[in-house]
Amino acid sequence: MGRAHRPSRQRRRIPRVVFLVGAVVVVVALIAAIAVVGNLVSSLFQTLAARPPAVDTRIVAPDESKAAKAAGDASATPEESAAATWLAAQPTTYWLTPEIDPVDEVWDRVAHLASEARDQDAALSVAVYGLPDRDCGNHSAGGLDPDAYRDWTSRIGDALRNAPDVQKIVILEPDSIALSSSCGSQGDRASYLRTAVENIRGTNTWIYLDGGHSAWHPVDEMASLISATGLIGEVRGVALNVSNYQDTAAEFAYAHALSERLGGTHAVIDTSRNGAGPAGSEWCNPAGRLVGPAGGSFGDGVVDTTLWIKPPGESDGECNGGPPAGTWWPAAAVELTRESR
Repeated sequence: MGRAHRPSRQRRRIPRVVFLVGAVVVVVALIAAIAVVGNLVSSLFQTLAARPPAVDTRIVAPDESKAAKAAGDASATPEESAAATWLAAQPTTYWLTPEIDPVDEVWDRVAHLASEARDQDAALSVAVYGLPDRDCGNHSAGGLDPDAYRDWTSRIGDALRNAPDVQKIVILEPDSIALSSSCGSQGDRASYLRTAVENIRGTNTWIYLDGGHSAWHPVDEMASLISATGLIGEVRGVALNVSNYQDTAAEFAYAHALSERLGGTHAVIDTSRNGAGPAGSEWCNPAGRLVGPAGGSFGDGVVDTTLWIKPPGESDGECNGGPPAGTWWPAAAVELTRESR
């Protein structure tokens, strides 16, 4: 008896389109993996390349500073124009305020500053100045409510992180800690500052808290105020003499004393208007002052560097003949630069 014939099995062919789709999926996956690895390598490189500010650090001379705008004022006298033009060329911290750079515009402002930093081969330096109850109702009163402040600092942080290749210096809320004891809002202010630090920090971003200055709070008192924020371990250090006129040597001594009490924290010192030293206890538009040494002139193991933080030529407030705080004051610009330009 013969064997029954079994029908032969036909091999099912996989359509070519399936192979093509599979190949495309594999290629896309490889490209995505390469991109992820590339981003990780780039991020690692940027992190390793990050360096804190130091002597010879040069910051941006912003082309949209008030000095730059005043330099183009056709109604200015020749001396006023010369002072504004000279100041516009000096590397100076740009102040971010919600009044000038609100939440829907501040990202673009920071992005423009970062672009300038690349063009000038410089670091970007900004003072963030929009804290709720800013200046405790004094000459620079204002600021945002807590929710708006969270949104505003978040936008600033997003823009800063969008420029990982640029060294970024952030002077966080000048006077906020030194004023906190007299404003009676220490706990609230610490909370707002924590929000800002969390929103702003990132690769190659060096944040400095308010540290007052040598003629304001005694060292132990200032160290206690800073410690109470719980933030000193999460930032690079403190900013001293912002918008004030104290001698550089006095601020170096103060920085070292604070550092000893705060676990070795670092500092930057504002030398924008201390060329003639202080005028006693007068802090609001004192007469006879001069611009100080250029930023990046001095530093040591505690003081990372000196910087121009308060833009010379901008008023401290409506005192001693000055216009409202932050307003360009041609007469002050002329006086401050009389021995430099």
